[in-house]
Amino acid sequence: MKVVIAGAGSVGRSIALELLANDHDVTIVDRQPSAMRVAQVPEAEWLLADACELKTLDEANVGECDVVVAATGDDKANLVISLLAKTEFGVPRTVARVNNPRNEWMYDDSWGVDVAVSTPRIMTAMVEEAVAVGDLVKIFTFHQSGADILEFTVPERSPLVGKTVSTVEWPQDTVLAAIVRGDLPIAPSGDDTLEAGDELLFVTGAAVALEDLQALLVGE
Repeated sequence: MKVVIAGAGSVGRSIALELLANDHDVTIVDRQPSAMRVAQVPEAEWLLADACELKTLDEANVGECDVVVAATGDDKANLVISLLAKTEFGVPRTVARVNNPRNEWMYDDSWGVDVAVSTPRIMTAMVEEAVAVGDLVKIFTFHQSGADILEFTVPERSPLVGKTVSTVEWPQDTVLAAIVRGDLPIAPSGDDTLEAGDELLFVTGAAVALEDLQALLVGE
């Protein structure tokens, strides 16, 4: 997979290192000479230029890449980069960093953003996940489809305890994607029995009423 990352700060470099470790081709673009820390990610291609300009994206071969990651510290720049990548180069997937949560509402397909990543939102979800046994926690929303990834930790008094996956009538457009038991992730089958303390990961469609799923999980 070919990936262009706009923004060579700590976030952009960390993403690049992870992708390179998984054998992807990575190009990093930044307009600040001080950000050109090539020695820290030597396997990537580096480009000193402004990713908000069409000529820069063309020079970075964005038209041939699979994903553009807009990871700068400037929300306006991330939106412009995503929009240009999507509308001018037809990039299949754009991922954009949200720096200020108040700007998150703009990160949608009208600005060419397929996936918006808000660090405060993710950290909040992780905090809630750590303390909210018996409550649905929204982990992530896919902006293009509106689908959600949800987490639920099964309490001892849940009506799910002792049931097999196949006997539970999940709401329409709700998929049980994984069961995490202790430190073991399980790909659920119909014969798996649900236990207290299990962490359930769901993928739900945009039209799913979360209160209905919550009621099913806790028996209200």
